[in-house]
Amino acid sequence: MFIYSQISSNKTKTWLIIILFVLFIPTVVYIYGQATGYGLTIVGIALVLSGLTSLGSYYYSDKLILTMSSAKKASKSEYPQFYRVVENLCIATGMPMPNFYVINDLSPNAFATGRDPKHAVICATTGILEKLNKTELEGVMAHELSHIKNYDIRLMSIVVILVGLVAILADLFLRSLWFGGQRRRSGSAQGIFLLIGIVLALLSPIIATLIKLAVSRKREFLADASGALVTRYPEGLASALEKIALDKQPLKSANNATAHLFIENPFRGKDVHNWFTGLFNTHPPVEERIRILRSM
Repeated sequence: MFIYSQISSNKTKTWLIIILFVLFIPTVVYIYGQATGYGLTIVGIALVLSGLTSLGSYYYSDKLILTMSSAKKASKSEYPQFYRVVENLCIATGMPMPNFYVINDLSPNAFATGRDPKHAVICATTGILEKLNKTELEGVMAHELSHIKNYDIRLMSIVVILVGLVAILADLFLRSLWFGGQRRRSGSAQGIFLLIGIVLALLSPIIATLIKLAVSRKREFLADASGALVTRYPEGLASALEKIALDKQPLKSANNATAHLFIENPFRGKDVHNWFTGLFNTHPPVEERIRILRSM
């Protein structure tokens, strides 16, 4: 069945990208250490800083994201269809019920966050609840529940932390050069590593961000396929994505830190379709997502 092959393909591609990330960081660390003569000292400092940040992010990132998005806790009496749709899907998949939040905004969009299925949140805009019919809303919610079930919410938190670690390492390296703190060693090897290190310090945060965005795009494809498997009706999500894409009203509370979480790019009109600039998109082209869903 095409849905299963799509899920398998996207899982494989995602883990290949993660492996690339894991190999990329030690390479950067080694070059910085050789260039400064401090070996792994700067790595130890970076790991302590990132460890503290990671611990806070693990437990409180969902609350921060909801605050940044101006989301409010939703009651069952106020949004009965929202609750019923998610409740039915949770029963079908055997998942615990998430917490429900709503953003008061006419732009149709939704996202999931949290650290695991037992501590998950599904957030929808008032626009998506008003503009989609029940079948389309089921498609969107199945997509978001798939993010939770596939632990995408945790994976993306880890990737964001790794991107932050790369940025911290680059900053520490450049600061050590600025303040003249590198240890001098004989030979030309350090000079070569120094030159490579400067180039990497400038480029590595961009490369890390590109990897993060690539992971984000692959997880969207995976959630599309997984969500279609739950509802057994890919057309529901395809139709919902079509409506969301046609609505050109941007989400007022959207920002670059949370944009990758939403089911579709919340910055309307900023999707690009050429190969190079497409690398910086938080989401795959909606036309491609719809085409794949309708071919299932």
